[in-house]
Amino acid sequence: MGWFSLTKEFAMDLGTANTIIIHNGNIVVDEPSVVALDVIDSKKMIAVGSRAKLMHEKTNDKIRTVRPLRDGVIADFNACELMIRGLINMVHTGHSLFSPTLKMVIGVPSGSTEVELRAVRDSAQKAGVREAYLIYEPMAAALGIGLDVLAPEGNMVVDIGGGSTEIAVISLGGIVVNKSQRVAGDDLTWDIQEHMSRQHNLKVSERMAERIKIHVGSALTELGEDAPEDYIVHGPNRITALPMEVPVCYQEIAHCLEKTIGKIETAILQALEETPPELYADIVKNGIWLSGGGAQLRGLDKRLTEKINIPFHVAENPLHCVAKGTGEALKHINEFSFLM
Repeated sequence: MGWFSLTKEFAMDLGTANTIIIHNGNIVVDEPSVVALDVIDSKKMIAVGSRAKLMHEKTNDKIRTVRPLRDGVIADFNACELMIRGLINMVHTGHSLFSPTLKMVIGVPSGSTEVELRAVRDSAQKAGVREAYLIYEPMAAALGIGLDVLAPEGNMVVDIGGGSTEIAVISLGGIVVNKSQRVAGDDLTWDIQEHMSRQHNLKVSERMAERIKIHVGSALTELGEDAPEDYIVHGPNRITALPMEVPVCYQEIAHCLEKTIGKIETAILQALEETPPELYADIVKNGIWLSGGGAQLRGLDKRLTEKINIPFHVAENPLHCVAKGTGEALKHINEFSFLM
């Protein structure tokens, strides 16, 4: 490829919680979707990714941290553009006499409106991307899982990200049924924050709630041998501001996540109701695939299997499915008609 290669190709999973960039088939950037900006000059970026996340909820009046995406779509246009630029700059593109043309495939929620799709494209172009192609996240997740999306056969994918849950039935290279729920991992985190505040009078930050979710988050109140140990949560009392420590067990967290998981279940059932009978039969035979960070919640596959009576499988590396699939789409950019 040498120094004279004038086109650099990237695939990007632009997520609410994390953004992943793939170059030459390898993950070269896997960073939190956070950017730290100067309060006075909002065009001045101080940090991006993990460095910005370390500052999150710890800033002074000169710095603000922003998560540019909410519910899977761009909420802060300027911050998103700066974040994309900052993350692309992390990929060492080598020294060349000319700045290369950037070509990129970006994963977007399947429920995005025309305006939201344009916002992603504009953000990428302002960050220096010459050719931006978009792919719906459940289609990318199916490719990343290794499903044959072009086959005349029904496959169902449930991608639970940070900001949205994408449910899609795929056949013949197209999405037949599509449900995009703005309920996902972030809602589980907020449920925990609210529960700790209401139940224990304990103030917990977003980051602490995230840690509770990782250590003792569960979709079932009975986990048997896989049950995690209780997690000790430290924080200030909401009323007296005195320090407290509260042990929490997975059963307690399973109860507080009940409502949000119920909404995801309902959306899956609605998608199945709309599925044509022939494809429904394929789905019952093949099972339903779970991807995204939310797929890692303990007992979720088991709970859904029991509730819906169709086997649910967690993808091999759920966090990277969409990114891997976006990378696959980049390789076959001329063959896939579903790229936008």
